Amino acid sequence: MARQPKSAQSEQDREKSRNIGALRGLGPFVRPYRVLAFFAFCALTLTASVSLMLPVAVRRVVDNFGTESDALLDKYFLAALGFAALLAVGTALRYLLVTRLGELVVTDIRKAVFGRVIGMSPAFYETIMTGEVLSRITTDTTVIQSVIGSSVSIALRNMMLFLGGLVLMLFTSTKLTLMVLLVVPMVIVPILVLGRRLRKLSRENQDWIAESSGNASEALLSVQTVQAFTHEAQSRSSFDRVTNLSLEAAMRRINTRALLTMIVIFLIFTGVVIVLWMGARDVRAGGMSVGVLVQFVIYSVMVAGAVGALSEIWSELQRAAGATERLVELLFANDTVHDPETPVALPAPVRGEISFENVSFQYPSRPNVSALDAVDLTIAPGETVAFVGPSGAGKTTIIQMIQRFYDPNEGRVALDGIALTDMDRDAFRQYMALVPQDPVIFATSARENIRFGRPEATDAEVEAAAKAAAAHEFITALPEGYDSQLGERGVMISGGQKQRIAIARAILRDAPVLLLDEATSALDAESERLVQAAVDELAQSRTTLIVAHRLATVKKADRIVVMDAGRIVAQGRHDDLVAQGGLYAKLARLQFTSGAA
Repeated sequence: MARQPKSAQSEQDREKSRNIGALRGLGPFVRPYRVLAFFAFCALTLTASVSLMLPVAVRRVVDNFGTESDALLDKYFLAALGFAALLAVGTALRYLLVTRLGELVVTDIRKAVFGRVIGMSPAFYETIMTGEVLSRITTDTTVIQSVIGSSVSIALRNMMLFLGGLVLMLFTSTKLTLMVLLVVPMVIVPILVLGRRLRKLSRENQDWIAESSGNASEALLSVQTVQAFTHEAQSRSSFDRVTNLSLEAAMRRINTRALLTMIVIFLIFTGVVIVLWMGARDVRAGGMSVGVLVQFVIYSVMVAGAVGALSEIWSELQRAAGATERLVELLFANDTVHDPETPVALPAPVRGEISFENVSFQYPSRPNVSALDAVDLTIAPGETVAFVGPSGAGKTTIIQMIQRFYDPNEGRVALDGIALTDMDRDAFRQYMALVPQDPVIFATSARENIRFGRPEATDAEVEAAAKAAAAHEFITALPEGYDSQLGERGVMISGGQKQRIAIARAILRDAPVLLLDEATSALDAESERLVQAAVDELAQSRTTLIVAHRLATVKKADRIVVMDAGRIVAQGRHDDLVAQGGLYAKLARLQFTSGAA
């Protein structure tokens, strides 16, 4: 039995996903372009109708080839040229319209999916890899684009040819048509049986592709660590293993589809040969004309070709159904953090008072470990509060709760007396500026990285923020100054320089609440002194929360909150906490005695 990818659904879910009706999920995206779809259908109907009329013209020519005048024959062939022109125009219109429709629909799907996942809380990304999300947005939408822009129109055209050809076959020769219909059940059975297996294999193949993408994304985003620990061979081996499993799933899908195609085509054309044999005997016996037999054979080939094409397109539709399911899963994924239906507005101006009221919280991935345990805390407007304690004490969780990346399991977090859960997240986050422990640098210029904090800021304001964050000097030393590209994740600059860019970004945002999560941890002593002076000045007019391991950076805070195992164990100013003894005094003794400051 083939190994299943981590991202694969349960067998029960897979049973449900075999239904081609999953394509109904594309309805909301196709609906805005229904006029375009209507004209594409008209072009499709035109080409099918012209194709069905051609055998009648052929019969007339064959039956009257030796009896009609040259002028009448010329008219027949001129009519054939007219049909060819209509067929060419209709086919070109069909291609143009359905291809445009496919591009428009897939563009809207990509926008909708990205718009959804970019707003998902961090809890969502604890259960799914970023690479898999990207695979769904790219690979799966490409499958849908192919189906909407090609396969669906071809399927509809072949369906018209099948039904129209079948009706015209009945008018041409009922006897021979009934013989052809005997072949139909033999064709339908393998389509249904092998089609189900093909659907399952298509979904499995897509799952492996997604896992391969996630594997590659994780390795490439950590390429320096991979190379530093000489882990390239293991990374290659891991990627090769997942990619080979994806290839094996693809080969099983290809083999099944090839078998299905072979069986269907063999059965169909075997039936055509038998019918042609019987028709030839009727012609010899005088039961039908040569032209009628030729017309019937052409319709038989049309119908057979249509059924064969439908059997191939069926597998493409099943792949698209699987891709649609995966995208719909993202669009309707459950997010534990969501905005209220009737949000409450923050009173203006925002003062920046933050309160934790008996807040307890466990991360979804660690439900048995309390990250915060019955935390009660009120931070006054304009107050600078530092959070210290050992790793895992809950300091960074405090910062995350204030931004409502997670909701508490118990209690509430409020800004200016209003619970965060009662407001739109965008409404209160615009009043917060964050400097994370691991600063995020985008693959753009230094100027645009800083301007990320306030997109409408002028160049002068950007440079002023950079100077306040002690970043101006190193930025101007770059080859193109503020217009220098910093590379993906800031690979062109050092860790300390990344942190100064992030601080400049927060300074530029000029928000009433400033959140500093180890903001100076990657700075050298001189840069730290300069940045600390800027932070001290910035903090005078706003509520500031500082998470720090180095106690020297928080000695001037209005209040220091000492945390351990998710609980607040002490509060006060530096000197008072040292005098009290306890955890803070122990941390201070270890750091200041060893010269950690």
